[in-house]
Amino acid sequence: MRPLAFDSHLDLSFNALAYDRDQTLTIAELRAAEAAMPEWDRKLITVSLPELRKAGFAVCLATVLARGTAKLTHKSCPPKTALEHGYPTAAYAVARGQAAYYNKLEKQGQLRMIRDARTLKEHWNLWLASDEKKQLELPVGYILSMEGCDPMVTPDDAQEWWDLGLRTASLAHYGPSSYAHGTGPDGPLTEAGRRLIQEFNRLGMILDLTHTNDTSWYQAYDLFHGRIFASHNNCRALVPGDRQFTDDQIRKMIARQGVIGVVCDAWMLYPQYAPGKTDRKNISLENLADHIDHICQLAGNRKHVAIGSDLDGGFSANQCPHDLDTIADLRKLSDILARRGFNDEDIKAFFGGNWLEFFSQALPA
Repeated sequence: MRPLAFDSHLDLSFNALAYDRDQTLTIAELRAAEAAMPEWDRKLITVSLPELRKAGFAVCLATVLARGTAKLTHKSCPPKTALEHGYPTAAYAVARGQAAYYNKLEKQGQLRMIRDARTLKEHWNLWLASDEKKQLELPVGYILSMEGCDPMVTPDDAQEWWDLGLRTASLAHYGPSSYAHGTGPDGPLTEAGRRLIQEFNRLGMILDLTHTNDTSWYQAYDLFHGRIFASHNNCRALVPGDRQFTDDQIRKMIARQGVIGVVCDAWMLYPQYAPGKTDRKNISLENLADHIDHICQLAGNRKHVAIGSDLDGGFSANQCPHDLDTIADLRKLSDILARRGFNDEDIKAFFGGNWLEFFSQALPA
């Protein structure tokens, strides 16, 4: 039987609300609905709740995402009116709407929120006890995650979000936030960022170091005392650029028992990738396996890398490895990793076991 899978980064509610995309439909239905739409990121949808179930993804980290201060135009993240907002209060309101979307899907039996380790264990065991046909009827478990903390208007808002079920957060997305510098120009934490980290320490929030640029990254690493991870990040040694982690950062993640979710976006897999110009035939899941292998070599074990696909995260299959059509195709990594010498237990850990162990320890009991 295939191992259960766990994806640490999916922008389900952003896609639902920004693109009017019904995540309860099949991939075929969604593609048919959006086939005539001109936007570059809407042609080949890769993720929906039925596809997650079909592919055996029992759990994901589901994000709320809205920028309230960043004004950076980046090659991989063009401005979108649904993402960019002029001030943090607007970002807060949009993110609350995204959280409400998940809440409604829970009431419809589509999702199950996971706030603590006990619920995670119960949910995982339910999926383990079900065959693949039965899994098609189960809710997908989700841990609520915030990508960039602009929806926290002040550090005191962390308590409100915690009470709503938020369990992981990154400090910034693209460009500077009120708290830190994200992907783009480098810079330090702000004073508000330092206070926010202290709130995270108090609450037991899990800190996602994805998108945090280098100076802010090292400062956050030193100031934060709880569990750290990277929801969707690759290796700078293989693909240069500030969006990827250096080997030193990866080693520091490993030293704190962190896990890194490798991401499927082509520009993070192929050096000098140019959107709309680089032929995706040049990029395959072998490139993703390179990043998995690199992290394992640095760690000396299999414990610190897993899936953080970011699929449909502002791009579609046209900006993915050529051998990935939907999220179900991540299963092809089993054969790729086996050819590289990984055994069945290694592959099981990569697909879900490493995230299961990490969040079983990091979430409240």
